Amino acid sequence: MDRAQVHLVPHVAETDLRDAIRGMRRSSVLVVGDVMLDRYVYGTVGRISTEAPIPVLAVEREVALPGGAGNVVRCLSALGVATAFVSVVGDDQTGSDLTGLIGGQPNVEPWLLVQGGRQTTLKTRFVCQGQHLLRADWEEAAPIHPKLAERLVRIAEDAMAMTGATVLSDYGKGVLAEDVAARLISAGHTRGRPVVVYPRGTNYARYAGADVIVPTEAELARETGLDAQSDAQLREAATTLRDQHGFGAVVTLRGAQGISCTSADGTEFHPIHRAAEFDVTGSGDCAVGTLAAALGAALPLPVALTITAHATSLACAHIGPAHAIDLDLLASLERE
Repeated sequence: MDRAQVHLVPHVAETDLRDAIRGMRRSSVLVVGDVMLDRYVYGTVGRISTEAPIPVLAVEREVALPGGAGNVVRCLSALGVATAFVSVVGDDQTGSDLTGLIGGQPNVEPWLLVQGGRQTTLKTRFVCQGQHLLRADWEEAAPIHPKLAERLVRIAEDAMAMTGATVLSDYGKGVLAEDVAARLISAGHTRGRPVVVYPRGTNYARYAGADVIVPTEAELARETGLDAQSDAQLREAATTLRDQHGFGAVVTLRGAQGISCTSADGTEFHPIHRAAEFDVTGSGDCAVGTLAAALGAALPLPVALTITAHATSLACAHIGPAHAIDLDLLASLERE
């Protein structure tokens, strides 16, 4: 794996940063959100179908991994961070497979509630030579049953008291619908736990008061109606979004340009760049998981952002779902 270079936040010494990363072993994170099964079907294409003008994939292997909020959990498990996971699956084979995959990960305490008759989200990607040929989705995006939502909130509030930070991973599949996200953010405030939100949709008012929200550039531009391409434009859009909904900080995922942060106290962190990028699949999950783990270890935001940028660059340096990064690999930082 090629190691991408990362611009470190000013005044963070490399030795201090490594100590901070190793200190993340004491962190603990609660993840609440939409879980799904990511299925990858790999093969080769040597001919076009005689039935339609489409390639024929000769399947060589298949891989099934937890996706969505489950991928955040997977990244945290690889880091060695104690993780509590609260989500909802259906009473189907996909839900059963997910339960086994999540429960088999180290350092994870799963609370996967079951809703009868619900379709568990399944995404199947067909891949040839590193290129996606097709993705097929099976899903139900309706809000979970109100009684189940009440139970989920109660379990999450109890788990929040035992963990250092919370991630709300919203993929728009119904777990964080209605007022669930708002209630969990309020609970985080009550318990003094930072809440990091990975948002979906267009109504960010649902996440009002979150300590950190992590949109992409495109999501930031869409939500504010402002351009967010240059540093100046992004700063204006992020400040607008932060002020509209009382966010503590807006951390923007900028693809090959890395991440940027605008915080509520007026402090601006310069963009943190990564020089190499190969595949961003799942990199947002890696970013929010690492950021929450760092905040859960009580690390200052500038330090947490630097660690997050490095983890994301390493996760992107291969083809396929975001690579699981452990703390020993993460601690092997290089300064540019």
